[in-house]
Amino acid sequence: MRFGLEKGGGLQPAAGLQTGLAAEPLDRGPIQIGPQAKARPPFAPTGLAAVIMTALLAAPFAVGQTKKWTPTRTPDGQSDIQGVWTYSTLTPLERPAELATKATLTPEEAAAFARQTIDRVSTDRRDGGGAADVGRSYNEFWRDRGNVVKTMRTSLIVDPPDGKIPTLTPDGQKREAARAEFARLHPADGPENRNTWERCLGRGLPLVPSSYNNNFQIMQTPGYVVILLEMVHDARIIPLDGSPHVPSNVRSWLGDSRGHWEGNTLVVDVTNFTEGANFRGSDVNLHLVERFTRMDAETLLYEFTVDDPTTFTKPWTASIPANATSDKLFEYACNEGNFAMSGILGGARAEEKEAR
Repeated sequence: MRFGLEKGGGLQPAAGLQTGLAAEPLDRGPIQIGPQAKARPPFAPTGLAAVIMTALLAAPFAVGQTKKWTPTRTPDGQSDIQGVWTYSTLTPLERPAELATKATLTPEEAAAFARQTIDRVSTDRRDGGGAADVGRSYNEFWRDRGNVVKTMRTSLIVDPPDGKIPTLTPDGQKREAARAEFARLHPADGPENRNTWERCLGRGLPLVPSSYNNNFQIMQTPGYVVILLEMVHDARIIPLDGSPHVPSNVRSWLGDSRGHWEGNTLVVDVTNFTEGANFRGSDVNLHLVERFTRMDAETLLYEFTVDDPTTFTKPWTASIPANATSDKLFEYACNEGNFAMSGILGGARAEEKEAR
């Protein structure tokens, strides 16, 4: 289930509280795989519901006959990657510490991982007090968490082999520390102090799964590819004519994209990000390379490589199999100046008044 209304009004949390997808569920401890795993997590269903959920979680890992697939092409001869795709998944970007030595899961381990992850991140829980409850925001009815990726890897990151984001450079560490300190001292002086998610300015690049609105649509025309993101309705128009990037002083939240084909793979080179884009600590030197490859009728492999030598000690790559879906894109009714922003800033002023 997905939705299109973002923070439209009602009671709003004060500035100190996380909202929407920025909220992190309370940690219920490390995920356990194998004989040491609990027989049933505290929030697991029972009876018929348990049978149904087990079947749904196990379905992606069943081994069946592989259908022969003939790649299709557009009228101008390019690989046809058009359609609506979803990249929702329970597989984390980085490999969990408890799975540090395990690159992939067995089907049984993947099903257990999915069950325990759903329990751990559930926003239907009411433990932790009022602040935690407000921070969870929407309940599970609105979520679209997906399942473990088809490859059953324990992380979306495939390089480095340990499934972890490389260490920040000394300069990168200094910038992150300065950002964190500024955010602590100025959490809500004005809307500019809040993240781009809350401001409805976009979720940025690369595409990293969240708990809802993970759909995107690809459209192809001679000379261009358009990628329409359901999340914050961002539309990327990517030229394929070999033209150079715009001048370095022209920058945007989604950077400047230039595409070309390498066989059946669309390769998109992205530069010219603003400093505010800040993906995992990156700065204006972020260079992103995305690859879109149609693997079969139901799968589009999305890969991205992050290269920012002023932030990360080495480049790193993630791989996400996106699944074809018959769903249509929902309108994402999140607009700059939304009602939540006045609530957040008003809450901050109230906290400041109480602290005097």
